[in-house]
Amino acid sequence: MRPPLTALHVVQPGDGGVARVVADVVGAHVAQGMRVAVACPPGTPLAAAVLARGAELHAWPATREPGRRVLAESRGVAELVERVGPHLVHAHSAKAGLAARIAVRGQVPTVYQPHAWSFEAVDGAAAALARRWERWAARWTDRVICVSEAERRRGERAGVRAAWTVVHNGVDTTRFGPYPTSAERAVARTVLVPGTPPAAPVVVCVGRLCRQKGQDVLLRAWDAVTARVPGARLVLVGDGPAAGALRAAAPPSVVLAGAVADVRPWYRAADLVVLPSRWEGMALAPLEAMASGRPVLLTDVDGARESLPPGQAAHCLVPSGDARALAAALVRLLQRPILRQTLGRQAHQHVLTRFDVRRAGAAIADVYREVAAAPRHRELREPIPQ
Repeated sequence: MRPPLTALHVVQPGDGGVARVVADVVGAHVAQGMRVAVACPPGTPLAAAVLARGAELHAWPATREPGRRVLAESRGVAELVERVGPHLVHAHSAKAGLAARIAVRGQVPTVYQPHAWSFEAVDGAAAALARRWERWAARWTDRVICVSEAERRRGERAGVRAAWTVVHNGVDTTRFGPYPTSAERAVARTVLVPGTPPAAPVVVCVGRLCRQKGQDVLLRAWDAVTARVPGARLVLVGDGPAAGALRAAAPPSVVLAGAVADVRPWYRAADLVVLPSRWEGMALAPLEAMASGRPVLLTDVDGARESLPPGQAAHCLVPSGDARALAAALVRLLQRPILRQTLGRQAHQHVLTRFDVRRAGAAIADVYREVAAAPRHRELREPIPQ
């Protein structure tokens, strides 16, 4: 009998959405009988989730940002590859993609999943350097998995020449469903946003507090919203480098909830979920919100149009960085509760049929089998540094 396929995931710290995606895919693959190992910083929610799902956990004490430690972190990946002996390495996000591909250099089949391209996060010379690296590192990448067609097209426009597969993000629909009852929503509002009048709408934004997620744009829009919808409350769920600045700028109608272990109650409490990102591959939070039966308002970044149900873009999509357009869309949706209910029901059914994590896990497993079985092109492979 052939041994089970062994995959080693290398995951950088600090990105809750990516961590939740990895944890769910890992769980799906363990359930399929795959041997799954995950290298990530110890003591993180991802580390706990990996163990809970029956995968192997290997401590990889990496930092989030590139820097002087990247070579030492790459050596750590190389040591893990030697220890685990995987059939393939799956690197998630820019930092892990950098460290893992420097470490492996194509000696082991390598899958890279950017979860939004590194060159979108920076400007000028740094962006040019990031594009050059992504183009160069494609030689050590057997397959690039993009979470949206838009992300794939952006990589192609940047000159990345790779074998591509698009696998949309998925969520555990059994965990985020079923559609919440009115009583469940009332309890969630009372517990999480106390003092909010029953008729006042609650808007929730779930995401790392950072420039990428655009909470600063949302705060700039919020005064115009409360002028038209008195009593409306906004809750920012998450933590990150922008927390201090956002807290200082937030009016009394805005609550910063911080990092939470379970985002589901916050979706239940929401009348509307908003994510005003500056860039994405395909954000996970909107899929979770829609699985919870919540309508979402998104900015028109990569993956947003692909994640929304057909026909919802007119109500639920605004230009990125445009606080005025964001405020106007928030007001329109908050003033139309029947429309929100319709959008939420459509969104719930849409995620059930299109974005279940088991479908994503099966598609990624197919990629693993393909790259593990493909002939190795040794002329582009270099030894793992010791």
